Amino acid sequence: MRLTDGVHLGPYEVVSLLGAGGMGEVYSARDPRLGREVAIKVISESFARDGEAVTRFMREAKAVAALSHPNILSIFDIGTEADMVYAVTELLHGETLHARLAGGSLPWRKAAEIGMAVAEGLAAAHAKNIVHRDLKPANIFLTGDGRVKILDFGLARIEGESVAEDDETRTAEGRVVGSVGYMSPEQVRGEAVGTSSDIFSLGCVLYEAVSGRRAFKAQTSVETLTAILREMPPDLVTMGLDVPIELQRVISHCLEKSPQERFQSARDLAFDLKACVGMVSSRMVSSVNAPIVTNSIAVLPFTALGSEPDGAFLSEGVTESIINSLAQVPQLRVTPRSIAFRYKGKDADPHDVGRELNVRVVLTGRVMLRGQGLIVSTELLHVAESMQLWGERFNCKVEDIFEVEEQVARRIVEKLRVKLTGEVEQRIVKRFTENSEAYQFYLKGRHYWTRRNPEAMRQAIEFFEQAIAKDASYALAYAGLSDCYSLFAIYSIAPGREAWSKARAAAAAAISFDAELAEGYAAMGFIRAFGDWDWRGAERDMRRACELNPAFWVAPYWYSIVLCAMNRVHDAEIQVRRARELEPLSPVVLHAAAWAAILAGRPEEAIQHCREGLSIDPTFPLLRVWFGLALETLGRYGEAVDEYRQAVRLSPGISWITACLAHACVKAGHPEDAESLLQELLQPRNRQPVDNYALALVHVARGEYDRAIRLLDDWCETRSGFGSVVVYVDPRMSPLRAEPRFLRIVERLGFEGSGAPPSGVV
Repeated sequence: MRLTDGVHLGPYEVVSLLGAGGMGEVYSARDPRLGREVAIKVISESFARDGEAVTRFMREAKAVAALSHPNILSIFDIGTEADMVYAVTELLHGETLHARLAGGSLPWRKAAEIGMAVAEGLAAAHAKNIVHRDLKPANIFLTGDGRVKILDFGLARIEGESVAEDDETRTAEGRVVGSVGYMSPEQVRGEAVGTSSDIFSLGCVLYEAVSGRRAFKAQTSVETLTAILREMPPDLVTMGLDVPIELQRVISHCLEKSPQERFQSARDLAFDLKACVGMVSSRMVSSVNAPIVTNSIAVLPFTALGSEPDGAFLSEGVTESIINSLAQVPQLRVTPRSIAFRYKGKDADPHDVGRELNVRVVLTGRVMLRGQGLIVSTELLHVAESMQLWGERFNCKVEDIFEVEEQVARRIVEKLRVKLTGEVEQRIVKRFTENSEAYQFYLKGRHYWTRRNPEAMRQAIEFFEQAIAKDASYALAYAGLSDCYSLFAIYSIAPGREAWSKARAAAAAAISFDAELAEGYAAMGFIRAFGDWDWRGAERDMRRACELNPAFWVAPYWYSIVLCAMNRVHDAEIQVRRARELEPLSPVVLHAAAWAAILAGRPEEAIQHCREGLSIDPTFPLLRVWFGLALETLGRYGEAVDEYRQAVRLSPGISWITACLAHACVKAGHPEDAESLLQELLQPRNRQPVDNYALALVHVARGEYDRAIRLLDDWCETRSGFGSVVVYVDPRMSPLRAEPRFLRIVERLGFEGSGAPPSGVV
């Protein structure tokens, strides 16, 4: 029944009717206890008489209420009154996207911004295993102050419920749940749906918002449902609309018929839309004429003073710790480490730097280590007003370094007047160890690990082990140790199975000591992929790492490498873009971008990525490797040989890189050089195991396919070498792809079907 103005429903006073729909009516109301306006949705009588439906509604409403996301309508209360079931939500002022589109399509940038906000809201719901199942323009609300809210989780399903629990909401009298024109193919077929179904529906919404027409609409509902199953809507670009091709690709990827072919998460979709909008551009790091962003900061590398050799490690560690802490604050834009560290060792004016980076404030600091005594001086500068906001000098012992880092982060947040939730505040002050000596050993370990050559990684292992000796529960140190042993296996520095076993044990220890450590899950995901060939498990761990710490750039970087290995290049490039948003000038991320571009058949773009990375760090060997491979795909073998030679010089003892050079030498018409390199590979140094994948690569170049396949069989047994990363997609393996024995090797790696189609034969 319809409620009259002034009537009370529980403690709430009804003010007026806002609207009515199939599931009930919505009223504006007032909560006299808190003195705030709310909205009350009263469920229809037919729905309220269904006991199971009411139980499910209550359960799902509680789940949605726990989300607390800015792009999801907030639920304050649920209850029953005189046989009426109701839900109390925030009261919104504005209009639905459906009402907005009645006036015509939106500018593509505005549509992408709305889609990005919806995707972020869905990502929060999906993280709690809640699937909306009825996403459409009428369930997306645009507030007067520019916010976007997802409405009406009335058809939502908590993923993981048994089919029996969900049968009554999935089908009723032969009908499928959802709104015609926005349902996914799996919904149309009446199947239980997952998070990918919401992504399809959002693709339909985006298409309509940009084009002004539905993605799927025919004369009858049956014909519309058939179109969803069998057809793709007209291409926006070919329709003559002023839409970037990147946005067309995003929408088409959402509308794939198979759930496995769509974006693998709403978070990935949000990042791709963000790249389209250009809110964060990894290609344009800064512009002097751009406006300064409110609540933005650059933490410049702290200067190490004095002659203590450990002062440099400590100053760098303090800088990174403060950057990582501030990056946990959603309202704060923190300049990525790779950009801030360009100013390391330079006598640059902080105000000029701030204007270059378009930030509101700049933090500078100095660290002096004297035995066990530590002096840390900090200064927070306001860029536009050229004034000091705060400065402090900390005189303490080395073991107090964690308290200093926490205080600096807190003071910055206070000065910028940023309000923190309890969860964010806990992340800012989280300590991974209480032992300052362990911390210093860890910093040294990470420093040497990033050099990626055998001797440096051996030193890194020693430092990580010393950190663990000081603190046996230091989860980060175990993660670092795991990363080292993984690279020992990948680069054939140690026998594969032995190295993977040690890496796995260390990663498991990291997760056991800290179940929410992103570094631990990223390390384990890498092992599952390239040591165990458990690709599903690897994806699960990589996604978990990305969720636990969205500011941890290594997780999407490694995730991209895993996806490339699986020949899911589009998804890999999404992760590369995410990593580049976090670390735009990282040569490590740029090498991943180059590898993905090669697999996508864009060697010229790969060369551009390599040149950009080498301008930042000319000593990073993998950039030279992909530079060489890109040149090979273009048939420029002589130039490729030159790049590979530099890679070998930069990373002596890495057999796979030597094999890349030998392969190019054969193609360039220098078989004698290739033979010399092959003999070198057969006589490994320092008792390193022979990398059979590297040997196979040389024999493929020489046309000795039988020998190459036998070596690949041996490599599968040892699991030592770079093969796991590249064998499924390496264009140099093209001559073997028609061989049944090669296809069996591919299947042993856990890949289905034939060898991946090469992007180019080299």
